[in-house]
Amino acid sequence: MYWCELATPVGTLLLAGSAAALTRVHFQSGPRPLHPHKEWRHDAVPFAPVIEQLKEYFAGDRREFELPLAPAGTPFQLLVWQALRAIPYGETRSYAQLAQHIGQGGARAVGLANGANPLPIIVPCHRVIGADGSLTGFGGGLRTKRFLLALEGAACVADLCSASAMPPAGAGAHH
Repeated sequence: MYWCELATPVGTLLLAGSAAALTRVHFQSGPRPLHPHKEWRHDAVPFAPVIEQLKEYFAGDRREFELPLAPAGTPFQLLVWQALRAIPYGETRSYAQLAQHIGQGGARAVGLANGANPLPIIVPCHRVIGADGSLTGFGGGLRTKRFLLALEGAACVADLCSASAMPPAGAGAHH
């Protein structure tokens, strides 16, 4: 397993995966930074396409990621994460809409699977909001979710209106 860190407008991201596929994106600026396992090898080379595509995304030049992904999860989680990738750039869905789309589980089950997404931003779990239009929990924090939705030009939702362009607290604007 390889890993590296990348400075982004939403803070430092830890990238992890094999030489063939990305398995994890983790918000290092959050309350629980991920410490790479001793056997993991620090090397940015396997992540060159990931880094390039993330830079393009944050620059507003990329709407979809074209990367080999290998998230580990239950069959239901994998189904939810696949459905997340179908939510168009700049659009949002509620947990209930996502559950209806996949035809399994309810909003709560979809919310739990969404929260377990190991590939945030790449697999756009930030595009899922509450049925009332409110922003709900997000591994990178609500400020980061707000920032990502504003970056994508998502329609105003209840919590998004006032501070849509604010970068996350403590996050630099460098790539």
